[in-house]
Amino acid sequence: MQLLATLAGFAALATVGNCQLTKVNDFKGTPTNLGMYSYVPKNLKTPAPILVAVHHCQGSAQGYSTETRYMPLADQHGFIIIYPNSKSGGGCFDVASTASLTHDGGGDSQTIVNMVKHAVENFGGDPERVFTVGTSSGAMMTNVLVGAYPDVFKAGSVYSGVPDGCFFVQGATATQDPPGWANSCANGQLTKTAEEWGDMVRSYYPNYNGTRPRMQIWHGTADNTLRYPNYQEQLKQWSNVFELTEKTDTANSPQSGYTMTIYGEGTATTAQLVGYSAQGVGHSVPQHETMDIAFFGIGS
Repeated sequence: MQLLATLAGFAALATVGNCQLTKVNDFKGTPTNLGMYSYVPKNLKTPAPILVAVHHCQGSAQGYSTETRYMPLADQHGFIIIYPNSKSGGGCFDVASTASLTHDGGGDSQTIVNMVKHAVENFGGDPERVFTVGTSSGAMMTNVLVGAYPDVFKAGSVYSGVPDGCFFVQGATATQDPPGWANSCANGQLTKTAEEWGDMVRSYYPNYNGTRPRMQIWHGTADNTLRYPNYQEQLKQWSNVFELTEKTDTANSPQSGYTMTIYGEGTATTAQLVGYSAQGVGHSVPQHETMDIAFFGIGS
């Protein structure tokens, strides 16, 4: 696997400027390889939005908190951040097992949902305003979270990921270390119809009939780790889930070389599904934190 460079090891607390990341030891987990770190701004007005920020393979909660600029935005807009931390040998999240791909089925996905519940009960988080963002393995987990727990998450932003369920590996377990790796999916060789992809999402919580989380998808055309065909497969999947067929492309948006695709009605901040194809960009697409926050409706 071609992955991002290994980050430095982590301690219980990490300080970036005035931002302090705190390890949480008393959340209710499931039998997985995850730890929880949080960032709660001072003088927080509750109930506050919650952002779950999920790191990439060979990454860490502390590493992702410094690679991205969500903590200063949390200070500015008053939201809580949860940084799940994978303790597996490869630092990857379990998106391969049936447990993670099933609502209340265990696995890393339910462990992360339990982190959200902890933030609601102990930090003053708003259960009606929970969002998730992730890169690479974290992007895969973001798709899994919004697919299996549409009752928890209101929107997700995915950087260089694959469709929800694409990484399923027969026989993979929630505590497998490292988690299963699906080469055909990573190489962009696993294609399905929009309805087939959509059926996979719906199967993870078959009795759910509520509103589905809004989605924002980012991918680089030169991605050699989770190859570019995964971008269109994700858009096919979520457009089917949202029952959207009409789309509008806008070149050089939000910057030169990027093409924005909006499905259905709305704008870049209000549409149900928005995609960004980054010409010549590899793995991973640079984070667009302010756009993520705007898409989530935080601070607006």
